[in-house]
Amino acid sequence: MDIKTAKAAILVESGKPLIVDEFTLPDRLEHGQVLAHVHTSSICGAQINEIDAVKGVDKFLPHLLGHEALATIVETGPGVVSCKQGDTVVMHWRPGRGIQSNTPAYFWRGKRLNAGWVTTFNEYAVVSENRVTPVPASIDRTSAPLLGCAVTTALGVVNNDAQIAIGEAVVVFGVGGVGLNIVQFAAMVGAYPVIAIDRLDNKLEMSKQFGATHTINSEAVKDVAAEIRSITGTDGPDKVVETTGVKNLIELAYEITAKKGRCILVGVPREKAEIYTLPLHFEKVLKGSEGGQCQPARDIPRLVRLSDAGKVNYRGIVTHQFALDDVNNALDLMRSGTSGRILLNIS
Repeated sequence: MDIKTAKAAILVESGKPLIVDEFTLPDRLEHGQVLAHVHTSSICGAQINEIDAVKGVDKFLPHLLGHEALATIVETGPGVVSCKQGDTVVMHWRPGRGIQSNTPAYFWRGKRLNAGWVTTFNEYAVVSENRVTPVPASIDRTSAPLLGCAVTTALGVVNNDAQIAIGEAVVVFGVGGVGLNIVQFAAMVGAYPVIAIDRLDNKLEMSKQFGATHTINSEAVKDVAAEIRSITGTDGPDKVVETTGVKNLIELAYEITAKKGRCILVGVPREKAEIYTLPLHFEKVLKGSEGGQCQPARDIPRLVRLSDAGKVNYRGIVTHQFALDDVNNALDLMRSGTSGRILLNIS
């Protein structure tokens, strides 16, 4: 490959700031790999969880991060047929069309630098063919990265996990990047009411722009469950989606779901939650979501069409943009919970 080195934000030690530095790319692409020039990457809560080692001791340090971005294909390896040099692509973590290749062999300061099938906090990335989906070159560069996770996950949660139908009462806990899109799609399919719950008034106000019919500040209201039922009726909401991963909100989300409703857990918990399982024997559903079971090769073109037709608003979910060198400031803002989706301008 002509590109020998590139800049990246590297996780060297769990719980510590990322190090922005040059790393070395492999000499050639292997079967099923592509070289992508990353332009803009979104930051997902998954990266915060990776940095904090929420799932346990990180055995892969040092490693790269990121899984939703807009990029251009620079080179394709043997066997690649779903994209070609010069294609504009969305990079995503869910597998799409094509080969799942080996992960890349990067090096940094004389040691192996680990990476998965896709990383996006780096100027150039060797990724698996099935982690990129071609999109029109004219696509909006601000909103396009969200198609790699935030928007596709929300679509999958609404269509596949929650299976929201016209007229159903829906509650969304947490209206960050994914939550706002869930609100947007729930409203689009005809849910009513669509209740957004968050601890920050500015995010609740934002949710109204995306279709929330009611909002509840979870820290300002003494009895959130009673407030929800005052809107939905005593049976409770038909569909509840929890995106924060906060223990007491997970428990509350399950509790207030209607007897034969569906409660979908999107946010990754940091501690164990306790629930009463008896209602599960009588048609209440509790389900953890893995990216909404979205299929990028199918869903991304659909989402692009919706955007082109003016039926959805992805761009409005992006509230802040940072340079790659300022990645740690961006992560601090993400941790504060006060922002919408945050973009890194990579190159």
